[in-house]
Amino acid sequence: MSRPELQAPPEIYYGDIEATKYTNNTRVQQIQADMTYRALELLNLPPDEPAFLLDIGCGSGLSGEILDEEGYYWVGCDIAPSMLEVALEREVEGDLFLQDIGQGFGFRPGSFDGAISISVLQWLLNAETSHPTSSPPHRLTRFFVTLHAALKNPSRAVFQFYPTSDDQIQLITSIAQKAGFGGGVVVDYPNSKKARKVFLCLFVGGGGAAQQVPKGLEGEEQEEGQALFEKRRERMRSKGGKRKNIKDKDWILRKKELYRKRGKEGVPRDSKFTGRKRKAVF
Repeated sequence: MSRPELQAPPEIYYGDIEATKYTNNTRVQQIQADMTYRALELLNLPPDEPAFLLDIGCGSGLSGEILDEEGYYWVGCDIAPSMLEVALEREVEGDLFLQDIGQGFGFRPGSFDGAISISVLQWLLNAETSHPTSSPPHRLTRFFVTLHAALKNPSRAVFQFYPTSDDQIQLITSIAQKAGFGGGVVVDYPNSKKARKVFLCLFVGGGGAAQQVPKGLEGEEQEEGQALFEKRRERMRSKGGKRKNIKDKDWILRKKELYRKRGKEGVPRDSKFTGRKRKAVF
């Protein structure tokens, strides 16, 4: 079966039907969760501190839900309108932008404490037209240069992606380094055909290229399809995180304010009754 990025541009491939199908697929949800937890581990953010993250190619918000669960604030961008529509329907917490990352970003310098991206970078390796600005090197350069500017110093950006050859990995890493990033490639389970995953771990400042690239995971994938970071997820939940008492008054007020900013109509006004517990009705 042909890879999705070879069939059509992402904004066309992920139409209404495919976006819904992708989001509701339990296997996709599991893989997205596993890769997002691993990306956060490689991001190596200070524990118990708030952070503002960029989710590149956020899609329908599957990875964003993990960021919510871990207590981070985030902004997501994606080129597929149908994916963003699904994210809005699912009422994700992060702000969403329709953006072709190959054209670069327009964020203020130093806006983000870090960035993650799950299964996106390989889409920049295909030229949609013969115009020079559509070539992979040009689009990758615009992407990495503007991303570098949008990240704080020091910080990290972690990309999980699916390269088809070592030449693609070399192209991506060389352009990222020219844009000012340090870091390199991390390969988990390199000897497994099924579990092998490739991550690009990039550094901004803090020693740059002098920083040591994290080591990849080795051994065998956990049995019975258990998520690699299930124990870590349970540990976070037991501590209590952002989703604890998720429907208290503060959560409701934040949600209503988010809807107002997005221009949603019919948002109820705030009052002294907002979030008040009501007696059971029989």
